[in-house]
Amino acid sequence: MIKDLPPNVVKDIAVAVALEGENPESKIWYVYLINLKNVPLENVLVTSKGYGEKDGELVKTSILRHSFPLVEANSYKLIEPIDEQTFGLNNEYWLSYYIGREIFDKKFIFLPESIVDDNFIKLPIVNKPGVMIL
Repeated sequence: MIKDLPPNVVKDIAVAVALEGENPESKIWYVYLINLKNVPLENVLVTSKGYGEKDGELVKTSILRHSFPLVEANSYKLIEPIDEQTFGLNNEYWLSYYIGREIFDKKFIFLPESIVDDNFIKLPIVNKPGVMIL
């Protein structure tokens, strides 16, 4: 039962959308998992999907699944490239991982139009401009 699971709280873990580069036609964006902890994450699973309304119609993207056996302490992993055409949708990343024998999970959602220059910071560890959710 869900009530029997320990309330493991996800801290010091972020998902970020980073601007990798740009040319006259478009910008190149990547999504990263950032481990700000001093311990590694094991058996990491991330699912991603986009959903919302565009031009008055409901839109859903494919669900993508990513796994990483290990994300070292104070490091990051590239999850996937992201197309800026999806920035008008909710972009959801559901993360699950283990630390030792304990499991943790958290949902990170970039709301429509939240990935904009006004929200940019210098992403820790990745050292690129982008938007981050802790």
